This record gives sequence, C-alpha cells and structure tokens, in this order.
Amino acid sequence: MVNEPKVEYDDKDLFKKAEEILKTIIDPELMVDIWTLELLKEIKIKNKEIKIIMTLTTPFCPYGPSLIQEIKDKLLDIFENVDVELNFEEPWKPSEDLKAYLGLTF
Repeated sequence: MVNEPKVEYDDKDLFKKAEEILKTIIDPELMVDIWTLELLKEIKIKNKEIKIIMTLTTPFCPYGPSLIQEIKDKLLDIFENVDVELNFEEPWKPSEDLKAYLGLTF
C-alpha cells in the first residue's frame, strides 16, 4: 500500500520479523490486516524494544483495545518491551490504492 509507516531500527532482521507479525493482525470489522489498512504511523526499534504509533479507522473503534493487546502479545515473543501508542492528531485517511482494495472508489 502507499501509506507505509515511518520506520527506524537498529536491527533489520528484527524489523522484518516485526513486519511479518504485524501483517498477521487482522481488523475484525474489515477483515484486513493493520499493515495493509495503513493504521501504523511509526515504528521504532532499538535495543530489542519496539515503539509503535498507530491510529484506528475511527477513535470510537470498538476493537482498538483488543488490537493493541494482540500487537503486544505477539511482539513480546521477539521484543523485551512493546509500547503501542494511539495518535488521532491525523485521522485515518486511506490511500487511493487502499480505497480501491476495499472497494470504496466510485
């Protein structure tokens, strides 16, 4: 997709593993993974710790807490610390490619 997260890391292999894991986390409402949905805004990996800044499709998304918990649970298999922060300063705005993928183009 077009809106890739801003990424910083000190271990490329660890980042690739994290990316693979994040692509397995499915938004239960849209049935699409959070990476493809462009919900991830920033990913920082340093010293086996990961910080993720993300958004949701809406601040009122009922699945937000469960998505965050799933991210933490899965990433704790490879990281010593997982920090997930929600940020709604910039609302979710799917790219044209994602809109087409979701069938939202007219």
